Amino acid sequence: MYQALFAVLKRLDPEFTHHLGMLAVRAAGTALGRRLLRDDRALSPALRVNTLGVTFDSPLGLAAGFDKNAVAIRGFHALGFGHVEVGTVTPLPQPGNDAPRLFRLPHDEALINRMGFNNDGAVKVAERLNRLRSSGGALPVIGVNIGKNKLTPAANAVDDYVACTKILAPCADYLVVNVSSPNTPGLRGLQDRASLKPILKAVLDHAGETPVLVKIAPDLSDSAISQVVELVTQLGLAGIVATNTTISRQGLQTSATEVAAMGEGGLSGRPLAERSGEVLRVIRQTLPREFCVISVGGVFTGSDVKTLLEHGATLVQAYTAFVYRGPLFARKVLTEMGGSR
Repeated sequence: MYQALFAVLKRLDPEFTHHLGMLAVRAAGTALGRRLLRDDRALSPALRVNTLGVTFDSPLGLAAGFDKNAVAIRGFHALGFGHVEVGTVTPLPQPGNDAPRLFRLPHDEALINRMGFNNDGAVKVAERLNRLRSSGGALPVIGVNIGKNKLTPAANAVDDYVACTKILAPCADYLVVNVSSPNTPGLRGLQDRASLKPILKAVLDHAGETPVLVKIAPDLSDSAISQVVELVTQLGLAGIVATNTTISRQGLQTSATEVAAMGEGGLSGRPLAERSGEVLRVIRQTLPREFCVISVGGVFTGSDVKTLLEHGATLVQAYTAFVYRGPLFARKVLTEMGGSR
């Protein structure tokens, strides 16, 4: 049924379709929506994951970038996600890059985006999260992904990450320091050890009891990934989110002409699966199991999730598959994992 609907939706502008989808997800989070979506089959306790100081109902969560402004958390929970990572959130509101900035590659089950951290700013997002928590009821584990504003010079990046941390750490179950989006000029350069260390140290100094992770790019060399792992262990972060979108365009079925016409941006979806798995293995070669690794990239099925967990992921996130498999994606994956009983 969803595939027939998607055949119609894919003719529409992807960002417009995203906004329509978010309206549907928000409806799923209302009292009526949750009642209609209620599933009498309980999730197996075997799916629970204890990490970051909390218990996750399942290892499957929604990656950052879908709910940038924390407006649909209950809806995503009702649709089956055990955790939701909101953002990326910057200290000040910003509109992001000019449209068009989101593109579908159906033959590859992939997306290209150059959204540019469009969000309502840290204060507004914190207000929403505080209201959500005070309203009661079941919630997923909530992570907050933080970044710097586009106009903030790289030399002053620490100030932006600290500002976000002060505002958002009190209302987050965990924080993710995003230094790996390809859509903010100069941001990926902050993954260099000399630039990254003061950012992570400053965030840790202001995060209180809130666990802190760092999100890295799949385009880093294996040696650079190992340096990040060393820094994570040295500073005592809670873990790593691996990976963000890629700037690579290799191995795509979509024609090179079409891809070139879409322009710059981060690629997500099926094409990331192989590199995402490779990065996970590199990380786990030296990162002890007590550190949390959230694996992201090319996750579409229950088998994908199981494979990543077997290779050392603590949790797994998805984004693009929600677009291609539909709103019941998370429930389908948990069923494929044998998690319903």
